[in-house]
Amino acid sequence: MPAATRPRSAVGTACAIDFGTSNSAIAAPLPEGRTALVPLEDGATTMPTAVFYLAEGPGLQQLPRLFGRAAVASYMEGTEGRLMRSIKSVLGSGLMDQHTDIGAGRSVSFADVIAGYLRHLKTQAEAASGQTLTQVVLGRPVYFVDGDPARDAQAQAALEAAARAVGFADIAFQYEPIAAALHHEASTTREERVLVADIGGGTSDFSLVRVSPQRRQRRDRRDDVLASHGVHIAGTDFDRRVDLGAILPLLGYGSLGPAQPGQPAREVPSPVYFDLATWHLINTLQRPQRLAEVRALRVNFADLTLYRRLLKVVEEHLGHDLLGRAEDAKIEVAEGGVAHIDLGWVERGLAARVTHAEAADWLRDDLRRIVDAARETVTMAGVPANQVDTLFFTGGSTGLSGLTGALCAAFPDARPVFGDRLASVASGLGLCASRWFDAKA
Repeated sequence: MPAATRPRSAVGTACAIDFGTSNSAIAAPLPEGRTALVPLEDGATTMPTAVFYLAEGPGLQQLPRLFGRAAVASYMEGTEGRLMRSIKSVLGSGLMDQHTDIGAGRSVSFADVIAGYLRHLKTQAEAASGQTLTQVVLGRPVYFVDGDPARDAQAQAALEAAARAVGFADIAFQYEPIAAALHHEASTTREERVLVADIGGGTSDFSLVRVSPQRRQRRDRRDDVLASHGVHIAGTDFDRRVDLGAILPLLGYGSLGPAQPGQPAREVPSPVYFDLATWHLINTLQRPQRLAEVRALRVNFADLTLYRRLLKVVEEHLGHDLLGRAEDAKIEVAEGGVAHIDLGWVERGLAARVTHAEAADWLRDDLRRIVDAARETVTMAGVPANQVDTLFFTGGSTGLSGLTGALCAAFPDARPVFGDRLASVASGLGLCASRWFDAKA
């Protein structure tokens, strides 16, 4: 469990934030005396982790922006501006201190983007709570950055700094899969060893936790957390695989350039495609020097139709739409169908097709690494695999049957339980906030 000193007590001013790669939620104390998830948008208690900076209209120097579904909808409607998604992924990276262009001659740092999103969540929660919230439990993956403790600590510090910047004075962290285990524990009737599989947009996290009706009354649960482990592979990586496998080849990815006398044809340079397939890097292609690089790629294409498609996507800022269609195709295929991806907005009649077999092949290595991480978690705990009682699934990517099926096959003696894919972690973090900050807990 992340190290944290016990914060000073202040009853009723504590909330909990699940700041996710794809979706986020916040739990707060409500006037009737319970801590619960706060409606954020159209009555929904979860909201896409998305920000859209408007580049047209009045007051542009005040950085007008939209959040969540409204942000994505404004982008899809063609409003002039800059959409940012998967902003959690920049934590622990060199991008945190960099500025990005948001149109109309303005730029913002990624640190300010994250702080602005957290401020929006806090404002919504304070409106529902009827009071200023000064304390927060923030969820965090087991590893922000795989295999690099220094960068991992840097990522947590950056998230803490963003929380302080929006007015939180007391801040604690909890591993997201442990929060999910505490949410599951509320409905348990016996003692169980629960392997929580929290697989979201950015990370796949696992914790093996002892839960029971008796244990849930204890304040200190450290000895009930048997092991935690994770890997930085999840839903956004799956989106990337589908994009690179099905869509971007129609824009030239993997294609060959003009043949040269006595030399084999070379493949079109791939960096631009990798950036187009990575949510938090798409916007980097709007920088003047990157756009110039894309335009200069023309000489590398034997088929100029592919080049023109690529150039249109980059010049017209269509990368988020492209990757969004890959995400939709991933979900459609996971439900057992064949995905047909309409790309008519790039070129009339252009389309891609994804079969279940193709998607399974593209995702095979990622799924293997995720299952290996689950097995490693149990090994770290010193518990035989057949003594895992329950496999508890949460996180948006647990809607993929191939993924959950592979994990169930790795632990055939465990009872599979499916929690709320988008809200179990936030609900568990709310329990943590009540117990850690409320002197009466």
